[in-house]
Order: sequence, then C-alpha cells, then structure tokens
Amino acid sequence: MLVLLAGIFVVHIATVVMLFVSTIANVWMAGTSPRGANSTGLWLKCIAGKCSQITFAEGDMPSLKAVQAFMILAIIFSFASLVMFVVQLFTMEKGKRFYITGASMLICWLFILIAVSIYTARFPHYFTEPQDHHGYSFILAWICFCFSFIIGVLYLVLRKK
Repeated sequence: MLVLLAGIFVVHIATVVMLFVSTIANVWMAGTSPRGANSTGLWLKCIAGKCSQITFAEGDMPSLKAVQAFMILAIIFSFASLVMFVVQLFTMEKGKRFYITGASMLICWLFILIAVSIYTARFPHYFTEPQDHHGYSFILAWICFCFSFIIGVLYLVLRKK
C-alpha cells in the first residue's frame, strides 16, 4: 500500500510540474517560416527567437483568455489536491477514502479538458504552413489530462490502510 501511495504521489507531482510547463512554455503551436522557427503559446508568439504579444483575430481573443484561465485553474486545483493529499495522509483515520483529494483532481481534469478542447476547436486555422504542428506544450496538456483523470479516480477508490 505504501508503494502505491508513493507512486500516486510521484505521478501527481509530475502532473503538477507538466501543467506548469505546459501553461508557461510558448510552444502550443510550432513550425517554420521564411524568417526562421516560430512558436506560439498561450502568452507570447516567438518568431526567430524574438517574442511578442499574441495577435489573434478579435473574435478569437476571448477563447484564448478562456484557455489561459482554465489552465491556471487546473494548476491551482492540481496543487491544492496535492496539498490536500499530504494533509489527509497524515490526519485521516485508517479505512477512510481520499474523497476531497479525488474530487479536486477530477475538477482539475475537467478544467484541462475544457482548455485543451477550446484550443483545439478555435485555433486550427492558424496553422497556415504545411509544416506547422502542435507543440510540446499542447501534448503535455493532453498527457496531464490523462494523468489527472487516472489520479482522481485512484484517489476516490483508494482507502488509507
């Protein structure tokens, strides 16, 4: 049981770190242009090493703000869930389940789902060149989506023995 708890704890920490990297790094879209390599994140657009504010169409800016907000909320709920797990681990009686921790992690899962779904639905028309593709931040967000669901379900099922 101790090994299972330690494993879940390590995967949870990895998920929090990957969420930070996914949200902060500017590589949700990547590709090349005649001026050099370019990448676009949630905050900046970088072309040939020079970064500037993102300039999407006026109708797409609310969607980008929603993605930013949901990714930040996912980080907050994932970190809060990690703290709650540690607190419950040392204060909870034996035989009880980690309901609060699991529910918090499933809320994180929902926020990641909403953010990545909005990004997937609203921004594909910005892939103008054939070599443009989703970057590693986008892929990390999907990996965090999977991990947060698995961890959330495990917390709901797991009993402290």
